[in-house]
Amino acid sequence: MPVTDVAIDKIKGMIVSGELAPGDRLPKEAELAQRLGLSRSSLREAVKALCLIRVLDVRQGDGTYVTSLEPNLLLDAMTFVVDFHRDDTVLDFLAVRRILEPAATALAALHMSDADVAELAALLGELAEAPTVEALVANDLKFHRKIAEGSGNPVLCSLLDSLSGPTARARIWRGLTQEGAVERTREQHAAIYEAIAGREPELARSWATVHVAGVEQWLRSTLTPAGSDDAEPAAAAS
Repeated sequence: MPVTDVAIDKIKGMIVSGELAPGDRLPKEAELAQRLGLSRSSLREAVKALCLIRVLDVRQGDGTYVTSLEPNLLLDAMTFVVDFHRDDTVLDFLAVRRILEPAATALAALHMSDADVAELAALLGELAEAPTVEALVANDLKFHRKIAEGSGNPVLCSLLDSLSGPTARARIWRGLTQEGAVERTREQHAAIYEAIAGREPELARSWATVHVAGVEQWLRSTLTPAGSDDAEPAAAAS
């Protein structure tokens, strides 16, 4: 194993074991290198790598600290990687979103505060009568982000956040090319909101599934050549 990987594993072990807790300052470089049996250069490389994935934070003139290790911070690195996706993998991202988003929506119906439900309604009211596709998708991203936050599960929220980039372009493409897509999105958002406001988790889950599956099925039918055995009709409700 490369010496830098060894150094990373040793620092990770100190955090996982509890020897270093979130917010703790690491021992000085020379002391830590000696304790772990590492060269100072390999230790520095390990610290750089762990800073990139938000595990450590180097504060100039103060030292190196363990970050808060909050899910949104750690999963931010995944968002960076996901941004390198290829267009031919968008369907895979949409399929994952179809699994996660209905669960988050059902949880939001149970856990979202009344104030947050009111903010969700305000988001629906922000759209003009005939919004541009770009305005609709921007509103869509805020709407679903609010629901994910309302699920009460920060890991689920962060995972959905990381999927928003790859699927946004598909949503814009659909809005520009599929007749009735803009109005259908507005109607489905309203139905999702009503289910959450009514504290009906299974109804909220169902509407979220229809909403996400509509984009996925439309894109699948668009990318699949006509007459192919794999072709699927677009969902009537999406």
